[in-house]
Amino acid sequence: MEVNRSVSSPDRRYALEQTRNIGIAAHIDAGKTTTTERILFYAGLIHRMGNVDDGNTVTDWMEQERERGITITSAATTCYWTQKNEPGAKLFPGVEHRINIIDTPGHVDFTAEVERAMRVLDGAVAVFCGVAGVQPQSETVWRQATKYRVPRIAFVNKMDRTGADFEKAVDEMRRKLGAYAYPVCLPIGKEDHFEGVIDVINQQAIFYDPTDESGLNYEVTRIPARLRDSAKRALLELIDAVSNKDDAIAERVIHNRPVHAPLLKAAIRRLTCRLDIVPVLCGSAFKKRGVQPLMDAVIDYLPSPLDVPDAVGYALGSKEVKVPVPSDDHGKFCALAFKLWSDPFVGKLVFFRVYSGQLRKGDIIYNPRTRRRERVNRVMLMQADKRLELDRVYAGEIAAMVGLKHITTGDTLCDEDLELVLEPPTFPEPVISMAVEPKTKADRERLSEGLQRLAEEDPTFRCFTHEETGQLIIAGMGELHLEIIRDRLFREFKVGANAGAPQIAYRETIAQPAEGEGRFVRQTGGRGQYGHVLVKIAPNERGKGNEIVSEIVGGAIPKEYIPAAIRGIEEALAGGVLANCPMVDVRVQIVDGTFHEVDSSELAFKMAGIFALKDAARKARATLLEPIMKVEVTTPDEYQGDLLGDLNRRRGKITGIEVKSGGTSLNAEVPLSEMFGYATAIRSLSKGRAAYSMEPLCFEPVPSGIAASIVESAGKPPARC
Repeated sequence: MEVNRSVSSPDRRYALEQTRNIGIAAHIDAGKTTTTERILFYAGLIHRMGNVDDGNTVTDWMEQERERGITITSAATTCYWTQKNEPGAKLFPGVEHRINIIDTPGHVDFTAEVERAMRVLDGAVAVFCGVAGVQPQSETVWRQATKYRVPRIAFVNKMDRTGADFEKAVDEMRRKLGAYAYPVCLPIGKEDHFEGVIDVINQQAIFYDPTDESGLNYEVTRIPARLRDSAKRALLELIDAVSNKDDAIAERVIHNRPVHAPLLKAAIRRLTCRLDIVPVLCGSAFKKRGVQPLMDAVIDYLPSPLDVPDAVGYALGSKEVKVPVPSDDHGKFCALAFKLWSDPFVGKLVFFRVYSGQLRKGDIIYNPRTRRRERVNRVMLMQADKRLELDRVYAGEIAAMVGLKHITTGDTLCDEDLELVLEPPTFPEPVISMAVEPKTKADRERLSEGLQRLAEEDPTFRCFTHEETGQLIIAGMGELHLEIIRDRLFREFKVGANAGAPQIAYRETIAQPAEGEGRFVRQTGGRGQYGHVLVKIAPNERGKGNEIVSEIVGGAIPKEYIPAAIRGIEEALAGGVLANCPMVDVRVQIVDGTFHEVDSSELAFKMAGIFALKDAARKARATLLEPIMKVEVTTPDEYQGDLLGDLNRRRGKITGIEVKSGGTSLNAEVPLSEMFGYATAIRSLSKGRAAYSMEPLCFEPVPSGIAASIVESAGKPPARC
């Protein structure tokens, strides 16, 4: 494969083409952390493999992660991998590669961790459970990877589990994800008889020693006679699939010329980098089988920073002027800060991905957003919660810096003469909130500091004071998210806090167009106040957000007062008219008004804008919206009826029932307000044998009877918004 080596500095140990930035992403409990742990062991980074159940894995280092057995925050680590020198079998024989890995959470409450990881990665390993196949959060992380055009390979894990079905998992990738997925590995046996994998491209079998608990001892042999036909068939299907997308392979197929392994691998690599194919592998990370071929596939198929399109920035102050940022050690420094973390030992850590140039310890960097310059005192290579001091980082690398104060997630860091902004990751809005208050006066200051630092770290976490009640409100993506926030406040910041019941983040919108008039007139002797605004409002396209446009002509309202009227309208939209909840998807036109040459002021027109919007919204049949969750319940067949009835009682809409090996999968859309306490209910109804997962789907109107009670209670402390 032709690579331009001139972009790499001669000082760096691993050239750009020998660098991989990958993420491990999947549904919760598909085996991401276990797979990462095995990779680090086989790469020689650790000398003893940990297990999630034992709470001793490298990337799940937080106390909350080890107690719950889940990943909460994405952990960055770096390892090194050398492929075996088998003639014709590998694209990069004998070359050691540097692999930067980010292990991401699978729980929907921590989807922001996946979002920002996908923004800076060049490739991803999507892990699927061999039994459950494609699950709801699998679809979410797949969409996130597609959004940022991240090339992927798939790893069907847990092939040793009862009910594992490799073919079904691949079929679900094609049906549910629309993936052009084709196996480059096949399982040898399954469930208790899972012995190893078949290398489809090289037509070889890899058998693991069943007496070896480390997974280090395996044998590469001829494929057993009973499996040769299926292996050849898989190879022909793979060649046919590649030839449909790659001209070089298509030409050989048309002329009946053989497609040798190196040619086929090179073509698969080209297609993977272009997002035109998804190579599929299989194994069992827990049983330590199939991980080494997965690492070879990371090198063979996933791109280096040189194989993906150049990053694109925007000229400062303009979203129209695009500025390419090529991966080049000799270019001007440009990086994206994608994560902040409060480390108890070194303070505020800023994780960043370098797209161009080099950064040395002691350099001055520039933040175009704040227009501030700051000195970088320390640069570190992160190994989960451990740190290795660096003197310099290069293009294509991921590292962390210490001591920067005025940085937020998504900031561009660059040379001062490089006036551009990289596209930051986007994050969903919180869907749940609760009121918190410190237990003692001593806790009050620590609470404020703790919440501020947690809000800096997590873009989906919000904290604010409710204007009417004075309550301190925290908002996040789910019950577990807020529970972890409270736990971290107590453990890391030593803050004792009481919390109210979780509340739903409702929204308001309108059902029909309407006109409204706002008039603010005050005369108390001397100069008075006069503002008069007429508006038209109409429902906007769902999900498009609010739009405010001025259509004032002829000077009905002087230009200097129009921004004040717009600010008033924005304030009214933020407060709503029914239950003090923000209004969404509303288009507002300022169409007319009057002014007084002496008494008019910005304050008067701001108040007039508020009154006009509220008047129009009441006429436009303002309605309340609630968050709807996409829920998947996996249950043994005998509990299907009880669980269906329970979902219906929770105002759930059943969207699908799918029979799977060992049980049934129920898919439903359920209001978030009805899902509180569902974990306890599902355990009770199924005697602990059913499981569920959910993720935000959309906002839908609240039924009129329920909406009335919500609006009625809005006069009481409305901490739900």
